[in-house]
Amino acid sequence: MEFHEQRVLPAVRHIKDLEKLLRSKYTYIVLLDLHVAQMKSVISLAKRHGKKVFLHVDLIRGLQSDAYATDFLCQEFEPYGLLSTKANVIIKAKQKGVVAIQRIFLIDSSSLEKSYALLEKTRPDYIEVLPGALTEVIAEVKERTGIPILAGGFLRSVEDAEKALAAGATAITTSDRSLWEHYENK
Repeated sequence: MEFHEQRVLPAVRHIKDLEKLLRSKYTYIVLLDLHVAQMKSVISLAKRHGKKVFLHVDLIRGLQSDAYATDFLCQEFEPYGLLSTKANVIIKAKQKGVVAIQRIFLIDSSSLEKSYALLEKTRPDYIEVLPGALTEVIAEVKERTGIPILAGGFLRSVEDAEKALAAGATAITTSDRSLWEHYENK
């Protein structure tokens, strides 16, 4: 994935936001909160505009996020990549040859240790660390795993985003349109 050219991975929650992104310079986008019945039209629209689509499997309404759903998504929609908190989704995504992003939520030391065990099992292409404002942990996870990091969650300003990037994140994931706009021409 060519994130060196794209420091932000815009995450789309609303069709209005997708319309804006279709006219943007961003190539890689994440689709969140889709209903399974909307997927075909939304994904084909994004692809017609040259966008490489990541699907957040855990947030697709009407579809259970498991290995069977991953098979279905890869065969039916050919996404560029998949995001999930679930090991079976990440493992299946890698088998299918799409970019696999393992989301980890860090709330304490115990969740960090459990995440390391999960990452050993799944060996994703990228790790999305949430909250992304945990800059010290971003650097630690990157060093310990050797896997590129995406920072997401609680990045509320350009300063927050810059701190995450400086800590070693390859890019940030955000649904904050002001951050999209700030980084679009950088």
